[in-house]
Amino acid sequence: SDLEDLHLYATPREQRFRRFASLEFEGQLYMTPYDFIQAVTSDEPKRKQEELNQILMETPPVWKGSSKLFRTLNEKGVISYTEYLFLLCILTKPHAGFRIAFNMFDTDGNEMVDKKEFLVLQEIFRKKNEKRERKGDEEKRAMLRLQLYGYHTPTNSVLKTEGEDLVPRSYWDTLRRSTSQALFSDLAERADDIASSLSDTTLLVHFFGKKGKAELNFEDFYRFMDNLQTEVLEIEFLSYSNGMNTISEEDFAHILLRYTNVENTSSYLENMRCRIPEEKGITFDEFRSFFQFLNNLEDFAIAMQMYNFASRSIGQDEFKRAVYVATGVKLSPHLVNTVFKIFDVDRDDQLSYKEFIGIMKDRLNRGFR
Repeated sequence: SDLEDLHLYATPREQRFRRFASLEFEGQLYMTPYDFIQAVTSDEPKRKQEELNQILMETPPVWKGSSKLFRTLNEKGVISYTEYLFLLCILTKPHAGFRIAFNMFDTDGNEMVDKKEFLVLQEIFRKKNEKRERKGDEEKRAMLRLQLYGYHTPTNSVLKTEGEDLVPRSYWDTLRRSTSQALFSDLAERADDIASSLSDTTLLVHFFGKKGKAELNFEDFYRFMDNLQTEVLEIEFLSYSNGMNTISEEDFAHILLRYTNVENTSSYLENMRCRIPEEKGITFDEFRSFFQFLNNLEDFAIAMQMYNFASRSIGQDEFKRAVYVATGVKLSPHLVNTVFKIFDVDRDDQLSYKEFIGIMKDRLNRGFR
């Protein structure tokens, strides 16, 4: 069928978005907040069709945001493909990166982001995706672009096409590299055209109000990003805790290994079962602190290389100290011990740095499969 053929032209991210997005309006696909949570916590979507009409009326203003926003809105919201990419970026970003993100949007430097500035994101993400598109039937690719972006994209976009990157860049890197004032002023002119051709979304109404005239300050932006990270972690934690204050060490291992390419997860789990026979449990604060550390994994990796730990195994105290020095995150002794029991395959109470970093970097690609 045409839809199946269309799937062949989509990147893995596009395929996942199309699989989980349950709303279609004037040819463009949108996610509900419920769809987004499903996309980052489930293998397959539990689809429900909802009308776009009335949905945006449920959107609260940004100052009423909380770490239950997506669960509260559930089906009563719409998320576009570029916003989906933006939200995925947030999930794996350290708190220090929130200010960088805000400054990238704030092109006139007035410490506020308006709707027009935010819409520049659409163009940058869209252009990066166009560079990745497979050669093939132009009609099918045009249909795919309409589904994902809501309008037919011109071939002479103001974003210059560079040669293919030798190393695939993340959307975040693309955003950071595209922030020259001149480029943004060109894109901002197009933002008016984009805004007039696109429907409002939950994020646009949440950030800029129903009339699109409100502006977003850094405090609200930071709180939104922090709340989103907390909400997704809470959902994962609660899915294992069964109403208790802790999850088991084995459940923690399951969550850690879930989005990795590790083939034989059972050997890691068995290894941990033997070495932590009595469960103490992992609290939500411990759980969240570990994922805050993972979001700072790059800084940690650089620090490890500087101290020449990268070529050898390290002990628990060294690991805990290195995490704190490099990222500012304090991990509890029990959490560090649990991580060691999962990844210390040869049982010498030392962590193989290369294996640990390799598996954890793999996990940061959550939702991109």
